[in-house]
Amino acid sequence: MVKVIVTGAGGKMGRRISSLVMAEKDMELVGAVERQGHPSLGKDIGELLGLGKTGLIVQENLKKVINSGQVIIDFSAPESTLTHLRLVVEHKKAMVIGTTGFSEEELREIKDLAKNIPCLMSPNMSLGVNLLFKVAGDVARTLGEGYDIEIVEAHHRRKKDAPSGTAKRLAAILSEARGKSLEKVAVYGRKGMTGERPKEAIGIHAVRGGDIVGDHTVIFAGEGERVELVHRAHSRDTFARGAIRAARFVATATNGLYSMQDVLKVSEFRSNT
Repeated sequence: MVKVIVTGAGGKMGRRISSLVMAEKDMELVGAVERQGHPSLGKDIGELLGLGKTGLIVQENLKKVINSGQVIIDFSAPESTLTHLRLVVEHKKAMVIGTTGFSEEELREIKDLAKNIPCLMSPNMSLGVNLLFKVAGDVARTLGEGYDIEIVEAHHRRKKDAPSGTAKRLAAILSEARGKSLEKVAVYGRKGMTGERPKEAIGIHAVRGGDIVGDHTVIFAGEGERVELVHRAHSRDTFARGAIRAARFVATATNGLYSMQDVLKVSEFRSNT
């Protein structure tokens, strides 16, 4: 039985993950955590999910419940996630991180801390998106530099970071496939007299509106033809089920930082340069 604690349990993703964990025969939800001031604090997680009273109360501090858990699933905010990760390392637990919007400095700290525990981090827990990561790199390598690459992502109006972590990961994979530095080739949206498109550029564009769960399109535009790779998430359950699969993985993994590629047992494209 994998004993799971969910942080960010009162949010839309946290609720779906908590609900699905409770439905799994080989998992037990043993903790639910939310940020200070959140309206779900002090409430029964089962009642919040419409599943009836469970006796499991949403807590403000992970420290209060961490000893009862085996794997912490975190979909919160960068600062909170880092605070949780430090505590998880201290208590030698395992962790799944689905939070996005980290700075480069924060990512470096995560990589360093994850050496001490089994930790899986992915900007997108969807199995389909993680297959897209592999396919996009393979297509970029095969088509070569004769095709212009553009990435378009669309999410709901409440998403706080842009571009999405998934779009940024796609851009990193595509630039690596071409042997280029993403910092030198990335173009984030366009405005005004931008001039002719640089051959090596990778365009990244963010759309926000309504209740869009998450769409990602990679466009390879050549002379006389265009290839598009598209992934559309229809429900947050897509990400929640991926997080649950990730939790099973880290529950028995050795220390180190993993991605959903490890769960799927496929490799993202890696250039030879």
